[in-house]
Amino acid sequence: MEELRQKYLEAIAGAADEAALEAVRVQALGKKGEISLKMRELGRMSPEERKVAGPALNALKNEINSAIAARRAALEDAALEERLRGEWLDVTLPGRPRPRGTVHPVSQVTEEITAIFADLGFKVAEGPQIETDWYNFDALNIPPHHPARQEFDTFYMHRAPGDDRPPHVLRTHTSPVQIRAMEKEGAPIRVIAPGRVYRSDYDQTHTPMFHQVEGLAIDRDISMANLKWVLEEFFAAFFGIDGIKTRFRASHFPFTEPSAEVDIQCSWVDGQLRIGEGEGWMEVLGSGMVHPKVLEAAGVDPSQWQGFAFGMGIDRLAMLKYGIPDLRAFFDSDLRWLRHYGFAALDVPTLHGGVSG
Repeated sequence: MEELRQKYLEAIAGAADEAALEAVRVQALGKKGEISLKMRELGRMSPEERKVAGPALNALKNEINSAIAARRAALEDAALEERLRGEWLDVTLPGRPRPRGTVHPVSQVTEEITAIFADLGFKVAEGPQIETDWYNFDALNIPPHHPARQEFDTFYMHRAPGDDRPPHVLRTHTSPVQIRAMEKEGAPIRVIAPGRVYRSDYDQTHTPMFHQVEGLAIDRDISMANLKWVLEEFFAAFFGIDGIKTRFRASHFPFTEPSAEVDIQCSWVDGQLRIGEGEGWMEVLGSGMVHPKVLEAAGVDPSQWQGFAFGMGIDRLAMLKYGIPDLRAFFDSDLRWLRHYGFAALDVPTLHGGVSG
């Protein structure tokens, strides 16, 4: 037994890796290993011989198992040390800088508008960007000969040959959302409808795709006075100017009667536009009392209910508030422009286009 002990302890100590160590274990303690075979011989011994040989064999087996376990742990530690030397990393080094994205001005202004009108009791309504001819035009009292229904102003979807149904359109305004909201909820109702709209136009102040927000309030005794108050409260909150002056000019829209275009007070000083001061005026939106035919199309009785509606460009409001000169830059995906005019997630916008963290 002493010879077996010395033999396997030396073999265990000389095992260079896990595979060699496992081979030594099988040779000593496997089913046909030398020590295992010795254990089987105990059955052929006399009781006196077993009393001597049994404890000695058990002690040898336990010692070999302990030696194997110790050698395995040593080999694992050595492998870990080697791996750590090869994969060394200084965890005290600063992390690699990662550029952070910014909130687009259109998204920022949309959130501002939504928050202001929510405080005034308006909720957000949404609708599809591909609209039927009826929702986009007919339900809004827009006659067939109206310029907005011509192909030079509106994007029409394709119809298969022989399909005589009016083609769908990329909505030209978010007014169809007002019809859908009234159909769904009836009256009274107070909603705004922000979203993308499409018109065939492209220059410094127009793009084929832009953003609008429209408002609608229907109740039994709403008047133009309510409209004027809501818009003045909105402008004061949005531009951060108390007592900002507005001017309502008579106009014509098919879906409102009477209709009015709304101007806000402004001035130009050294080429810089200043909102809320001076003797000048700038048009910012169209508005009016909802036409009775529009109410009828939405399933609301015009003899019982009346209300106002308005619509304004989100992109244009962003240009006015944050001093952005060209509307086309909103959609150019220029990273320099986005970094300059974009907002961090926790930035609070200020009146003159800067931000305070």
